[in-house]
Amino acid sequence: MSQHDLDIANQTASAARSDINNALQALGSTNSGASAPATTYANMLWYDTTANILKIRAEANDAWISIGYFDQSADAFRILDDTQITNTSGTQTGLLGDQSTATWEAGTGTTESLVSPAKVKSAIEALAPSQSTDAYAVGTYAHVGRYSTVVHNIGDTVAGSELFSSELYSSNDLRSGTTSATAPATAEGQAQTSFTGTWRWMSAGNQAGTRSRLGLAVRIS
Repeated sequence: MSQHDLDIANQTASAARSDINNALQALGSTNSGASAPATTYANMLWYDTTANILKIRAEANDAWISIGYFDQSADAFRILDDTQITNTSGTQTGLLGDQSTATWEAGTGTTESLVSPAKVKSAIEALAPSQSTDAYAVGTYAHVGRYSTVVHNIGDTVAGSELFSSELYSSNDLRSGTTSATAPATAEGQAQTSFTGTWRWMSAGNQAGTRSRLGLAVRIS
């Protein structure tokens, strides 16, 4: 570890040789030391042995710019947190470091941070199942009845054409567990609901020891 002002003054030959050797040693050790060199130059390198960080002097010769951390115990170079990634024009294109929680939660940030918040949000939305707002569309649930002598179990599938809205029932046929197989066209002034596609029973109930034909179903196709 050595530092030098890199200025060889007029002196005797032996003293000049020693001065030159000291200057070369400083350059060879990247001006390493626990504190900054007393004499600095623009774009000068300095290895800070206290922080184990290699630094370069700003072109204005008014500040030190940290380049990276050297892990002396592992003999490895480490990139400093919050290091900006830029293009050749100096425009930031990314960030090697963390961003605020609010930025991630908003999901609108476009600064690349290995993966940008916008891409994380886009990936989540792409993987999330879509939910239609249309009544009786695929993925929607309905409380329905089935006029049939067949007793359904949870997980069974049924054609939508066999189902009717539970609101249509004016009798206690299904709720009491009877096996009436005739569906009313209308009931209590309401028009019959037309179901299509394939549905899966998600619930089943028991009435007087007999499984009810009413239940919750989800349209799967």
